[in-house]
Amino acid sequence: MSNVTIDIAGRKFTVACGAGEEAHIETLASIIDGKIHDMPGLASQSEARCLLYAALLLADENFELNNSRPDVAAPLEALADKLEHLASQLESSAS
Repeated sequence: MSNVTIDIAGRKFTVACGAGEEAHIETLASIIDGKIHDMPGLASQSEARCLLYAALLLADENFELNNSRPDVAAPLEALADKLEHLASQLESSAS
């Protein structure tokens, strides 16, 4: 286990993480800090409210990303059917 100190909205937090994960935690903290700085006046709010809004913004981004991906299952199934059909034709012509 390791500890890393991160800075979010001018406040320092020490968090535990796995050995070697320090840079990743710092990157995540930087993303959260950026969300807070993108909203005018948010950095002056209480610590809890500040982190709440940052979490809501990140959850919204995550939601949008998860719901904007096109469904690729149907086209892949259609492609698999076509490949199967072609394979059958090749097998028939080889016989």
